[in-house]
Amino acid sequence: MSPFNLAAINFVWLPILPMVIVAIAAIVVLLAGVRIDDSESEGLGLVTLAALGVAFVFALGIIGQNGVAFAGAISIDSFSAFFQLVILIAAMFTVMMSLDYAAGNHIPGAEYYSLLLFSALGMMLMATAGDLIVIFLGLETMSIPVYVLAGMIRRNAKSNEAAIKYFLLGAFSTGFLLYGIALVYGATGSIKLGPIHNALASGALSSNPLLLLGIGFMLIGFGFKVAAVPFHMWTPDVYEGAPTPVTAFMAVGVKLAAFAAFVRVFLVDFQSVGAHWQTVLWVVAALTMTGGNLIAVVQTNIKRMLAYSAIAHAGYLLLGMAAGVRSGPAILYYLLGYAFTNLGAFAVVIALERRNEVGNQISDFRGLAARQPLLAGAMAIFMLSLAGVPPLAGFVGKFYIFSEALQQGYVGLVIIAVLNSVVSAYYYFYVLVAMYMEEGGLEVERLSSRPALVAAIGLAALATILIGVYPQPYMTSAANAFHSASGAEGIHTAAAFDP
Repeated sequence: MSPFNLAAINFVWLPILPMVIVAIAAIVVLLAGVRIDDSESEGLGLVTLAALGVAFVFALGIIGQNGVAFAGAISIDSFSAFFQLVILIAAMFTVMMSLDYAAGNHIPGAEYYSLLLFSALGMMLMATAGDLIVIFLGLETMSIPVYVLAGMIRRNAKSNEAAIKYFLLGAFSTGFLLYGIALVYGATGSIKLGPIHNALASGALSSNPLLLLGIGFMLIGFGFKVAAVPFHMWTPDVYEGAPTPVTAFMAVGVKLAAFAAFVRVFLVDFQSVGAHWQTVLWVVAALTMTGGNLIAVVQTNIKRMLAYSAIAHAGYLLLGMAAGVRSGPAILYYLLGYAFTNLGAFAVVIALERRNEVGNQISDFRGLAARQPLLAGAMAIFMLSLAGVPPLAGFVGKFYIFSEALQQGYVGLVIIAVLNSVVSAYYYFYVLVAMYMEEGGLEVERLSSRPALVAAIGLAALATILIGVYPQPYMTSAANAFHSASGAEGIHTAAAFDP
């Protein structure tokens, strides 16, 4: 018998193994779950959770690598590893929230968990994209499952409305993005980010009208996915109508994937023509922060309030993008803290929720501290972090972004951001007042029967505290990740992993 020949293995597949694992798991869960009753889908959820955990372990192996694969279509660097890891964490938290929720609401488990995995696959593809078409493919792979997930509670009119609105507006915005990609290709002659970067860096195309129009259309496409004003119209209705674990997944996973592509394309490859788009982002950031916070003040539904909160936080992130490439590490750090904080907040909402939508009003949180002090304490941590109260992750993230923007001379925009942070404290503290200073509210169903949900809340609260109290290792990781994409030894000059 001839010995096993390691040289016969095509190692080009190793860097994309996390995505391969997620894709295979999605197919396996879909096929294995067709005969499982909707009310007994916890086993499928555990299989999904295990597959995501295996993919997470393999994604750790990408850290420190620098190169491209498949003729430059895939970027292999710490930037893609950073986002893949955080996206996988968001997906795992979503599954933990869903184990009891999906079964209790008779959501088809096979379809639900497979769509969740396919959507996570699209998010990971967006984070690793090395050309504009792969970004588009990742966007569609992410979005189509989410459109369906938003309407998974089929007998719920609001869920159906959420799915239709998200689908129609999402398809419309995708057209803008794809048209922008076509125009950028027409101006530069390439869809690969490396050649585009080099073409723009030469300065010959800095005033090309085809290029500028393409960049404008791409800004519209990305603006929709990150829920920036005035492309935010879908957000509150979709967040309210979708199943709450799906809402959490959209609030965190979709935003992570969108900003991964947004940051790589604009802060890295379009930076040499930044004078043309940074002013636009200045205006969009100011509108997004202000619009999100002002409308959130009058909300009485917790999911709609968190939707407008997500819009406002997109504005803070756009502030960092408007400030230029030096804000890159701060943006990544902010996204990390934002992910855990929002996942935890939505997990608490799920803890109070009932099948007939009772539990979605802020008034339902009245007296929660007396009935469930630990649950109220966790929600307080998340609300204080979102408000930017030290020493939690939200405060440190805002500090880093505002500091970088000030150093780049964006004093006026930082003042707007600080004033908006003050406004946001009103509606975040309103939840605290309801929990600690008012009586009534909703009785929480027994948490001891939902250990996965309790674990998700506890881990999210712990991460929110640790990332804020001890930010240095996380900021270092964020800086290393961003520099792997933007540095001189980044994806465009590193050795390729092509077959």
